[in-house]
Amino acid sequence: MRVFVKFMFFLCLATLFVSGCGNSPAPSSPENAQTSSSSTTTSKPVVALVMKSLANEFFQTMENGARAHQRAHADEYELIAVGTKDELDVNKQVQLVEQMIAQKANAIVIAPADSKTLVGVCKRAQDAGIVVVNIDNRFDSDALAERQLKIPFVGPDNRKGARLAGEYLAKHLHPGDPVAIIEGVPTTFNAQQRKLGFEDAMQAAGMQIVSSQTANWEMDRASQVVAALITEKPEIKAFLCANDSMALGAVSALRAANRLQDVYVVGFDNISAVQDLLKKGEILATVDQHADQLAVYGIEYALEMIKSGATPEDRETPVDLITAETLGTP
Repeated sequence: MRVFVKFMFFLCLATLFVSGCGNSPAPSSPENAQTSSSSTTTSKPVVALVMKSLANEFFQTMENGARAHQRAHADEYELIAVGTKDELDVNKQVQLVEQMIAQKANAIVIAPADSKTLVGVCKRAQDAGIVVVNIDNRFDSDALAERQLKIPFVGPDNRKGARLAGEYLAKHLHPGDPVAIIEGVPTTFNAQQRKLGFEDAMQAAGMQIVSSQTANWEMDRASQVVAALITEKPEIKAFLCANDSMALGAVSALRAANRLQDVYVVGFDNISAVQDLLKKGEILATVDQHADQLAVYGIEYALEMIKSGATPEDRETPVDLITAETLGTP
């Protein structure tokens, strides 16, 4: 009898133990971490950084800056960083945002490939309870208003930055000199603003803008455009390029034509690939919008919005003129 009683006693203890374990919370997993902001307060928010072409050094630098920030704040949030293969793959970027919605990210920080097309999918993200922050390339204000959508923009004044480069170039030219602008993707706000900034500076200095053509942010395309222009209009004294990839393409075309000594090139972004060329005088100037910090500014805003529930106002981030003098010549 005693043996039976002891057996029943230990059986009851075992049953209580198993029952208690079954009610304990499940261990954290990547799937549990990527829940919406309505999940338990113990899980870290997931921030998705959605970029444009990762073939562009600018966005590689942006991603590296974001990852470094996350490592330094690993107890505060998880990071997913994704991008497209080229600057024009708008449909792929839409798909990436849809994937982040499906994965229930808490926030999406996006550098949109197109200022209008991405507005619709970002509205779907907001409707799903996801915080959305716009960086780098501003969404079109009319497209936002049409959907009664408010998305804060964290980024530079591109027009001001381009004007800085243009004003520096003007000091090396004479009034009336012919110049050409190499534009980015025409449907993007930052490309439009940089073109306007170049125009502001050239018009104020009395230069002639004899051509303004797009190279869609791409080095190879810019090389082709510049090669054609210096054949058609050999009198051109300078090319104002809306990003550094296109500035590299311009330099390549001018080098092939043996025109580097008498035609100036300015760019925008201050990627590492242009810095030796700045020191050599093959690129006159560029503009630093601090790619490594641009995503960080957006991520910090997104985390603030998750915590407070408020929608911050737009925030302007720094732009700085970069020349051989600011880098320090060898």
